[in-house]
Amino acid sequence: MISTKGRYSIRILLDLAENQTSGYVPLKEVASRQEISLKYVERILPVLKEAGLIDSVHGKGGGYKLRKSPEECSLWEILRLTEGDLAPVACLKEGADPCNKAAECRTLSVWQGYYDMTIDYFSKISIADLMKNKPSSDYII
Repeated sequence: MISTKGRYSIRILLDLAENQTSGYVPLKEVASRQEISLKYVERILPVLKEAGLIDSVHGKGGGYKLRKSPEECSLWEILRLTEGDLAPVACLKEGADPCNKAAECRTLSVWQGYYDMTIDYFSKISIADLMKNKPSSDYII
């Protein structure tokens, strides 16, 4: 399951992308538009900044903006940063110790296939793709 941190990160980056013509976007505006508490947004942004997805400027006229183009920001990259490893089972997590049952595990291929589909799916969707989607209702994830 993807947590609010992962979902909100995507929404924040989408908001920055849609408002990038305004230059640096104040954090308060992003939080307000996305209906996310300012404190929660402040906890998410350092991860995105450290990864090189956003830039910031302090002071008057300051705020945040995308460092990469929306086309270069895949949902997989964002989710990996905010959620960590999304492997469905412990033995597939990055850096996991080899499982002593892997050679005879009859379900490993199922979990590997599921994980591969997850990576493939989210890797093919960018922030730019989401910018093309126009909401059909007031529902927010």
